Amino acid sequence: MATTDRRKKAGARSAHRPPGRTTAAPARPHLDHIVATAQRAGPARIAVAYPCSANALEAAVTAHRLGLADPILVGPPRRIGALAREHGLDLGGIAIEETDADPHVAARASVALCQDGRANVIMKGSLHTDELLAAVVARDSGLRTSRRMSHAFVFDLPGEARPLFMADCVVNIEPGLMDKRDIVQNAVDLVHALGIERPYVAVLSAVETINPAIPGTIEAAALAKMAERGQITGAIVDGPLGFDAAISPEAARIKGLDLQGRGRPDVLIVPNLEAGNMLYKELVYLAHAECAGLILGTKVPVVLTSRADSPQARVASCALAVLQAKATGRAGKA
Repeated sequence: MATTDRRKKAGARSAHRPPGRTTAAPARPHLDHIVATAQRAGPARIAVAYPCSANALEAAVTAHRLGLADPILVGPPRRIGALAREHGLDLGGIAIEETDADPHVAARASVALCQDGRANVIMKGSLHTDELLAAVVARDSGLRTSRRMSHAFVFDLPGEARPLFMADCVVNIEPGLMDKRDIVQNAVDLVHALGIERPYVAVLSAVETINPAIPGTIEAAALAKMAERGQITGAIVDGPLGFDAAISPEAARIKGLDLQGRGRPDVLIVPNLEAGNMLYKELVYLAHAECAGLILGTKVPVVLTSRADSPQARVASCALAVLQAKATGRAGKA
């Protein structure tokens, strides 16, 4: 029975490994560059909400070891300590903010650490995303801004000379025009934090022409005009564009589109969560991309981790948060 159980577990691990991937991690130069840049910037103070799984705790420990974070583990100390001992994780030099075993309490305590200035980044541990975000957007959290909260990914794609950003695949289900304006600006601000001064943003749809039957085409055209008029700043925004025309200059040429030699976009804006979620998973599981991401539009960046994330993705997401916090002036020692 023990042998059978081991085979079942091994099979389950293989089933979750993207096709074509091996156990040896491929080179990820763009994510590695983000991590190295964040290491030079110095650590952020990261409140890790309810790190009561091996993956979540290991991510915090690794970020501390790499000099990316001064973590504060928010949750029940006995459970966290037992988990660390079980998995051989060294908690030396890492603070623990004691709460009971209720993840909602840990989420609220993590927000309180940011309110008090003791932390400037929040990282999801093993609680549900909804539990954490409910605390972040609560009226008394002090973390809300005038912008819509949104998520942005950065992808490291094999053979691509530059990273590719994409928003919003995680938070906003069916955003309206003004929501999309904030989604674009949030993503642009993140790209600025990584040193790209004037990114090219492509707003995706099914076609390149405006068609009232496809509302996303109208919103894409409006976003491009808003950038021209200064309602979106710091970027060149174009749309609507099909994915092929946005990514391939040759496809754009064949379609007769004049993209003024801009080449491949830095940022892709998807029409809704359903399209974005499918696209990002296609990039990971078929194009063998690795990605990292953040919640933006709040006073502190929020790192969302998933059980399916690789260790490299978790570390890179922490690094993104460090750079975003530094760029907004919310990092540094208290």
